[in-house]
Amino acid sequence: MFLMGIDGGGSTVRVVIVTPDLDVRAEYIGPAVNPSVVGRDEAATRIQNAMRETLHQAALGPEQIAGVGIGVAGASNRYAWAIDWLAQTVRGVTPQAQVVPSADYEIALVGAHGQRLGLLLLAGTGSLAYGINAVGESALIGGWGYLMGDEGSGYWLGAQALRAVVRMADGRGRQTTLYDSVLNALNLAQPLDLIAWLYAGPARVREVARLAPLVLECAAQHDPTARAIIETGAQELALAVRAVRHRLDMHGHQPMFAGSLLAAPNPLRDLVCHLLGMDIVPTPRYPPAIGAALLALGVF
Repeated sequence: MFLMGIDGGGSTVRVVIVTPDLDVRAEYIGPAVNPSVVGRDEAATRIQNAMRETLHQAALGPEQIAGVGIGVAGASNRYAWAIDWLAQTVRGVTPQAQVVPSADYEIALVGAHGQRLGLLLLAGTGSLAYGINAVGESALIGGWGYLMGDEGSGYWLGAQALRAVVRMADGRGRQTTLYDSVLNALNLAQPLDLIAWLYAGPARVREVARLAPLVLECAAQHDPTARAIIETGAQELALAVRAVRHRLDMHGHQPMFAGSLLAAPNPLRDLVCHLLGMDIVPTPRYPPAIGAALLALGVF
């Protein structure tokens, strides 16, 4: 018996084929499959192409896959359309397999803990906290998107950096090294150029999120404005974890981390750990794609 795990993250899709004891038979990485970004039809095509390529690498036929777990950014299993869409997409390649539609944050949690139990804090382009307790109850805090939430995320940090630049330009904010850092990074001559850059065309969510490392760098160099942004972002992320703990009565449980902002040492991660009383940074047991495979394994 073989199992397939599919992790459709914000920038790539990763597909693995494993044995029941989680030995990896094949792995493939393809382009982004978020249906909110590339459209449902294109996303389905990309997922199916990645599945076929992984099967080819493993020298297996579709009928040899007993179960498929899948979680895709922008297609949470909270939504009825997403459950059907994920299942239909998978069955287009492996019609005989048992399909377990999930969410990208759930497969990340299962992979990180090695089981469907625990807490997860995610901070990448967006942000959220998620938990599953011992009786199977779950709670999601955040994940509202860049216009309504995502505090402490890459987009949020980048947007705060832009606000700091224009406030300094207006004389409403203090001097900050973010001013030159942001304008130089965007190759803009003056703050007024930010208007055309930001508002001319589709929402620049990824481009704004890419400014987050500048905030981390300036904070590490003790810039007061950047440091204040980091402190507020860390407080919001810690608050999301506390809210999940409260809803699920999981006080004392510490989260695993996911997302680019929590993957490497930086002032934001350090402060989140301090606020949550974490002496060491948690190490995920498995990546999200394996977490998806574990969900599939759970139905057998």
